[in-house]
Amino acid sequence: MNRPTRFNLKNFWILVSLAILVGTELIGVALAAGWAIAGLMGFSASVGYVLMGVFAMLGGYGLLLFLRRAAKVEPLRS
Repeated sequence: MNRPTRFNLKNFWILVSLAILVGTELIGVALAAGWAIAGLMGFSASVGYVLMGVFAMLGGYGLLLFLRRAAKVEPLRS
């Protein structure tokens, strides 16, 4: 019979800390890239906001992929 697995609280807090650190950097870079591209190309503010939103979604997807890989290295169940 399978043993019940325990939730690893230490690895959970490591993943939360990684999400905050890496997520802040990714979203910040994504917003800055959208703002810079809109400014360099002379687009209107609304196009700049759309670019920032698109890049922020790409950054969020990158964060999701990163956290999935990090969870394999630091499993939440032991």
